[in-house]
Amino acid sequence: MREIIKYPNIVLTTPTKKVTEIDDGLIELLDEMYQIMTEKDGIGLAANQLGESCRVAIVYVDDESGLFEMINPKIIKKSGMTVDVEGCLSFPDIYGTVERYDDIIVRFVDREGYEVEAEVSGYLSRVMQHEIEHLDGKLFTDKIIERLSPDELIDYMEEHGYD
Repeated sequence: MREIIKYPNIVLTTPTKKVTEIDDGLIELLDEMYQIMTEKDGIGLAANQLGESCRVAIVYVDDESGLFEMINPKIIKKSGMTVDVEGCLSFPDIYGTVERYDDIIVRFVDREGYEVEAEVSGYLSRVMQHEIEHLDGKLFTDKIIERLSPDELIDYMEEHGYD
């Protein structure tokens, strides 16, 4: 199984290529991405974090919203702004507050080849934006307003009512 690529590997800052065909290799990549993400306690993963330069990202925040497997995702509408804390599997033990849109509509293709439009809000919106930016070669560390140590992260989470 592949390893998650850590910064400063150039693949993380290089925009990915559009997917032109959904084949067995892409389906296997989606399955592997999910397995790795869950094993590492992640909630999102972009293909370039595994060294694959293709516009593919997955997001799984909770059972209620379910799994999003996004091929060629594009944000088509956005509104509102919120600052909240983020981390990243490619940046172990680095956390910080980042401003993102509250509400987005994202258009993507699913593993079956169907075009999907999802209107998402709050934390799910934040995670999708984070992963889509990975595909564009952009990193959350470039947007950090205030960096938090692992101990400060615990305090932040308690203060803001996270479990």
